Amino acid sequence: MTAALIYQAAALVLSYPDERVLAAVPTIRAALAGTDAATLFEPVLAHLEGDDLLALQSYHVQEFDLSRRHALHLTYWTEGDTRRRGEVLARLKQVYRDSGLLVDTGGELPDYLPMMLEFTVHDPERGVPLLAGYRPSLELLRFGLADDGLPHTGVLEAVCGTLPGESPASRAEVQAMARAAQPSEEVGLEPYGAEPPVAFLGMPQLPTPELQRS
Repeated sequence: MTAALIYQAAALVLSYPDERVLAAVPTIRAALAGTDAATLFEPVLAHLEGDDLLALQSYHVQEFDLSRRHALHLTYWTEGDTRRRGEVLARLKQVYRDSGLLVDTGGELPDYLPMMLEFTVHDPERGVPLLAGYRPSLELLRFGLADDGLPHTGVLEAVCGTLPGESPASRAEVQAMARAAQPSEEVGLEPYGAEPPVAFLGMPQLPTPELQRS
């Protein structure tokens, strides 16, 4: 249950801030209360409560859309702007199709972290291995956020903490992790170098008090 809460909460607070995200902040705080993740999320929740919407949106664009140091598209960390990246993104789309969920990417690439986290809430059997397969990307993003003192750092710590094994202590350890990564046939990704029954809209919606959706 805690992992699902972390994924849903992280999907919200890492998304482009809008009225729905701001309205969800008290619900997120209440849902995480009493968990180890509560402290990790508090800086970003305080950040979202601490400024007006326009300023928060400008901050998000500056730090996440314009800065490669904080890229939320996970294949960027492994593939960069290469031709191979298109092939990886296509396989990632196929994972969504194979899940039986109806995915509307809303114009985002399928490796957009909030979307992948939301997908994992709905299909943990596929989603958790998918996130684990991109563990080096997540850890590099965590380092980038920490180096620049962004309040979102704890969110990545919480997400990485749900995955098997301890987080690397250095970028060199991340490189070693990437080299040791094995292909995962379950999610159809290579190592680093009828109507669907459920509607999954990709971008997170306002959660229920339990941050779960029926």
